[in-house]
Amino acid sequence: MFDTFNFSMALDEDQFDAWLEKGRNSKLGYQYILIIWDTIEEDYKPIYLEDREKITEYHDILAAQEVPVAAYDLYSESKITLDQ
Repeated sequence: MFDTFNFSMALDEDQFDAWLEKGRNSKLGYQYILIIWDTIEEDYKPIYLEDREKITEYHDILAAQEVPVAAYDLYSESKITLDQ
């Protein structure tokens, strides 16, 4: 997944599925997952969020080395547009 010229590696689909499952099973009530690319570590990271509005808020406070890649609803697995 996300195998493009912008990232040095693709995200393993099994890892993505594990992140979705972890978010669904959390007792904190997460509804969304934001996938970021860390340019220093050269790896993908999940960020779990409760509200859709927090996707945009988090996007605005990402560190310089963090690049938003995609956001998904944890339950429908539908991709959410990142407003930039």
